[in-house]
Order: sequence, then C-alpha cells, then structure tokens
Amino acid sequence: MMPLRPSKSALRALHYQRYMTSGRRYFTSSVAAVSPHRFSAQKRAQSTATASASESRPAPSPAFNQDPHRNEVSPLQNRNVPELDDSFVGLSGGEIFHEMMLRLGVKHVFGYPGGAILPVFDAIYNSKHFDFVLPRHEQGAGHMAEGYARASGLPGVVLVTSGPGATNVITPMQDALSDGTPMVVFCGQVPTSLIGTDSFQEADVIGISRACTKWNVMVKSVAELPRRIQEAFEIATSGRPGPVLVDLPKDITAGILRKPIPMNSTIPSLPSAASMAARELGMKQLENTIGRVARLVNVAKKPVLYVGQGLLANPEGPKILKELADKACIPVTTTLQGLGGFDELDSKALHMLGMHGSAYANMAMQEADLIIAVGARFDDRVTGNITKFAPQAKLAASEDRGGIVHFEIMPKNINKVVQANEAVEGDCADNIRHLLPHVNAVSERPEWFAQINDWKARFPFSLYEKQSSEGPIKPQTLIEKLSDLTAHMKDRTIISTGVGQHQMWAAQHFRWRHPRTMITSGGLGTMGYGLPAAIGAKVACPDALVVDIDGDASFNMTLTELSTAAQFNIGVKVLLLNNEEQGMVTQWQNLFYEDRYSHTHQKNPDFVPLAQSMGVAADKLVNPADMEEKLKWLIESDGPALLEVITDRKVPVLPMVPAGCALHEFLVFDEAKEKERKALMRKRKVIV
Repeated sequence: MMPLRPSKSALRALHYQRYMTSGRRYFTSSVAAVSPHRFSAQKRAQSTATASASESRPAPSPAFNQDPHRNEVSPLQNRNVPELDDSFVGLSGGEIFHEMMLRLGVKHVFGYPGGAILPVFDAIYNSKHFDFVLPRHEQGAGHMAEGYARASGLPGVVLVTSGPGATNVITPMQDALSDGTPMVVFCGQVPTSLIGTDSFQEADVIGISRACTKWNVMVKSVAELPRRIQEAFEIATSGRPGPVLVDLPKDITAGILRKPIPMNSTIPSLPSAASMAARELGMKQLENTIGRVARLVNVAKKPVLYVGQGLLANPEGPKILKELADKACIPVTTTLQGLGGFDELDSKALHMLGMHGSAYANMAMQEADLIIAVGARFDDRVTGNITKFAPQAKLAASEDRGGIVHFEIMPKNINKVVQANEAVEGDCADNIRHLLPHVNAVSERPEWFAQINDWKARFPFSLYEKQSSEGPIKPQTLIEKLSDLTAHMKDRTIISTGVGQHQMWAAQHFRWRHPRTMITSGGLGTMGYGLPAAIGAKVACPDALVVDIDGDASFNMTLTELSTAAQFNIGVKVLLLNNEEQGMVTQWQNLFYEDRYSHTHQKNPDFVPLAQSMGVAADKLVNPADMEEKLKWLIESDGPALLEVITDRKVPVLPMVPAGCALHEFLVFDEAKEKERKALMRKRKVIV
C-alpha cells in the first residue's frame, strides 16, 4: 500500500490516532521549526535538502557568513524532504482513481454513472481489476455496499454521479453510520468553476452528508487525489467503522497530473515524550480498570454478558467471548446486530434481548447483579424504560458487588444512555483478552442457571399460535423450517432482512451460530434494505447461501434490484412473506390505536410473474403441506430465485415490550387473550 501524506482534517477525523503512535521531529533552532509544508522541495537549497545529517549544525558566529564552506554545513536533524512519487504523472484523475482501487485491493464497486463522474467511468472501462455492479437505483448501490461490508468485513465502495446520484446515497450512509458499517462513497461533482452557481445536477453534498458520515472531503486538485482516497479508506475502517464520502469535481477527475507528488508521510516518525507519557498512562489506567472489572466478575453471583456488533469488528471476538463465558460460566445475550456472535445452541445462550427479544434474556438483564456490555450501546430498543432498567445491577453497584461494565471502542457511547460503573475503552476483543487471565474459573452457577432455565421453559420463542394443516401459513413456523433445512450449513448461510415483523421473526426463530451471518438494518430501520444488502453479501461471499427474508411492504421499496441480480447472475434467494400489510405498524394500530389502520395496507403487484419478467425464477407457497418442498426448491435453485409465501394476517410479533415499559413488563402469547383480541377485531369489523 502506498504511503501518502495525510491532511490535517483527516488527522482530526482519526482523532490524531496515527500521530499519537508515530514519532516527533527534533529541532535545533527556531528556524528549523518552520514547517516543510510551506516550501516545495525545488525551492529549498539542495545542499541542505540532500546532505546527510552526520553531525549537528555548529552554533552561529559573527564570521558565519564569511565561511567559505558554508554550503557544506550539515542539514537540520530529521529535516527530511518527502520522497516524490512520479508513478501517477501523466494520469488523469479518473485513471488515478482506478490505480488507487488496484493498490487498495478493491475487488468490487457498486454504482451508477452520470455526467459529472464520466471521467472516472471512462477510466474504469473494461477494467479487469475489479467487478462493477450496476444497480437500478443509487440507494440500491449503497445498501449493496453495506451488505458487502457486513458479510466480508471489508469496506464497501460506491461510485455515483453528482446531484441526485449523490443524494440518493444519503440513506445508506446514515444507515451505515448508525450500524458501524465501513463504506467509502465517491460521488461526482460539477467542475470547480461552476460550484455555487446552481449549475445542472449541482448539490452541496459535503454539507448534506456532514451529519451522516465519519468524514467527508471535496478533492480540489489532482495532486491530492491519491492521498484523499487513501485517507478515506483508513478513516472508514479505523475505530468504529463507518461511511466516508469523497466529492470529485469533474475538472479534477478529467485533469492530468503533471508533477510528482509527495510519497512519504510528513508525520513525525518517532514518538514524542508527551505521546509516550500519554501511552504509558493509558496502559496503566487500562490495567487498573481491568483489575477492578475482574474483581466485579469474580464476586458477582448473577452476571450477564450483553454483546453487540462491536465485538464482531475483531475476527477473534466471538472466540474470545466464548472463552470468557465458558471460564466464568456467564450467560450471553446479544443485540439484533450481535446475532451470531455467540452460538445459540450453547446452553448459556439467552438469544436476542430487547423490545422483541426473548423474555428470558430481558428477565436476566433485570435480575443480573453484573451486566458486562461488550460492543453494545444500550439502544432504547434494548433498555426499555431507562429509569426501570437493570435495578438489581444498580443495587449491586451501590453495595460494591456488581453494577454495569461497558467495553466500547467509541468514547461517546460510554455513559451516553446508561451510567457505567466501569468503562473499558478500546477494541473490545483485545480488552476482553486482557481481562481473561484475571477472571476466576467458575464451573457452574446452579441457582442462577436454574432461574434462567425456568424462564426459558415458561417463555420460549415457540410460544405462538401453532400452524394447522390447512390454515394460513404462520410466519414463525416458516422461519423455523428454513432454520432446520439449513442446520447443516449455518457457517455458510447468510440471512438478510428488510425491516418490520419479518425481521423480528427471523431474529427470533432462526438459530444463529456464526458471526456475520445476520445482515439487517438495526439503528436506522431502513425498509427496502434486505434485497440489495443480500446482493452485496452474495458478491462478497459467492459460495454462501444468501437468503433475503423480506416482507411485502419492505420488499416493494427496492424490488427492482431483482433485475440487478438477474443481469449479473447473483444467486440471491428471496423468501417473501406476504401478508398484504405493513405488519409492524398494523400491530401497533391493533394494540394501541383500536384497529384504526391509517394507510397501512397497500395493493401489491403479482410478485411471481413480476420476478419472472426480470429473469428471476419464482414460485408461490400457499398450502402449509408444501412448505418443505418449496423451501428446498428455493435453497437448491440455481441463480436468483424468489418464493412468495402467503402468510397469516394480523399476527403479532411476541414477546413485545410496549413503549414506556421496563424490560420485564413484556407481552407474551396467551391463547385466551389471543381469542379475545380476535373477537374484538371482528367486532370492529376487521378481517382476521
């Protein structure tokens, strides 16, 4: 990878991380302190710019200027002129983009062409170095890049034009920011001479995207283009991953680089005394914090590990988590985005927690005396009513025998929602690894697990209205059957979802065993996410079975991407749960708004012939007796395929923690109450 000089703004975006781990420049005089940024190499005296620094410069004397050998004076120590890279000379900005993609190892790009970005598209014409996937909408490109990143761990790359091309990627960027997904977006821009004139397809993309990116920048010269691209990838993947945007004016991508550009970084190469002291202090503080956390783990009687997606950023995360859970005998619950981080077939698994999480996970969080949060941010869907959250842990904290411990890489997430008694900042997996040697081995916690197993027996996910042989298909049964049919291949089965009831049923009734196998929109809750994300995941993992479990309302938003899958023969499978309504919204209208269904029913197209018209194999499932056969057809079919399933309507997702309630104040399925609910719906003349 080519080292390049980072800009000051990029350093700020990286929180000076690279500066703190690098060295400092030594100066022997006030003259030496002048930044080399101010002068080009050509303007500096060659004798001082190239001579070796074998000895220090002698102190000036009155006769200094009369010294006949003054041009032989050694240069200032460490005053090195950056080497110049001439490998880009003669290339256009578009060609530099192509070369940088090659150097950075980019294998796939998702995007849509347009006038302002044509110099780049011309440069990548017939490129053999990466594959280009053309969606039907720029939003689809963004979600494809997200799915690609979530499945592979590599940044997804998007290339779109100016104006509407760029603004159409705003939703995917906000989605990626919410869920910590690495994504690099390159968008065209009108020529620099036209910026601010309201020219055709001009938009202030830098201003618009500032709130939904980790960092954004407009490239203002061809010479800085390689450096900006390098910085974009570094920032997108450092710390908590996220989206970045690089704005490319057309005259920059069409322009030709005429001179060599600095190759070496001008960041000091040796750590300063201040940075060394800060590092040593940080390590000492970390050791002290780890010691205090270990003490809490060792004295706790009812600990719980609450794990989010942050753990999955490190490939070793799931393995280290299991080591801790096994050594200290601690039950584990995961967030929606953390699914797969802990094997749900393990007896210590509590499955997902939160608004539609398992009742036993929610009860465990409320009764635990120690909550160990790892890579999670205490989202409102997890905590419920914050004033009633984790009462036993708060009590234990007041007695110095427990509390809440937060392992988190993002400082701003610590104490943002819940006050942590101990906070461990940094890579979650690395810090758990530091904790492990200090944790006492515990073979069993009989009382704690007896209580948990009792909750599991009373409130299983299987507690719902059962499937009859002739009645409408229950969505929960459908997901369970898919899970059973893929039980032998969980390590190579990736599930994506849209947003709604089907998303929650997938989280509840599919058994998650491996990381990066659940791809969904969590923080933003973007409907239409499922299909394009599945396409991106399949591009990243071509040998995996990738299934988009979708709902009809969510699927309608991006269904044209079926044509993308067909054009590029991307073998995604779509399991479409069709209840002809916006199920999650109608559930709330049924429970809390007396069945006033305000604009939550849409007229759907005939999905099967529509998919077939796009070149996608498609079938429909209506009869429960055909469920296994049709699901096997979907799994085993070649190329992209869609199975539309006509499911029961007005089926609630349970358990459910109503808004304003505590985690333990959940609703679960009750046969008598379900009959009352349906009777009331009939009285209100609602079709059941």
